[in-house]
Amino acid sequence: MMKKVLFVLALVVFASCGDDDKNEPKEVIDYTVKNELDIKEYIEANGLDATRSDSGLYYVIEEEGTGERPTASSDVTVAYKGYFLDGNVFDQSGSSGATFPLSGVIAGWTEGITYFKEGGNGILLVPAALGYGNSDRSGIPGGSVLVFEVNLIEVN
Repeated sequence: MMKKVLFVLALVVFASCGDDDKNEPKEVIDYTVKNELDIKEYIEANGLDATRSDSGLYYVIEEEGTGERPTASSDVTVAYKGYFLDGNVFDQSGSSGATFPLSGVIAGWTEGITYFKEGGNGILLVPAALGYGNSDRSGIPGGSVLVFEVNLIEVN
């Protein structure tokens, strides 16, 4: 009986000593510095007059607009094109735009759209920390800087 108990105990110990890295935490990469440098290079290469907010969002106001200014809790209709720093488009709306609550989008949009008034347009340069972070999402690699050309059509 004692041999059986020791044998089972030895099996349990042996099985638990495996090299199981499924439970190991994945390395979290901080893209903050790289994103900042990449955005600054993009701004310079494209001759943009961008402003940096305290959160790290860069924005370019091409036309401020004359209508109502949204808040972070507003519903808005925005025509947009989203692309990576290399110019590859990952998403865009039609010219009539898309309507959504600013409270339900990435932080870069929640903040950035509030810099415009209805009828305004410009560019948002969103670092990963204000976008999708380190996670791959719908064809967007983790750590990506996102560029959005936006036209705020309406505050609903």
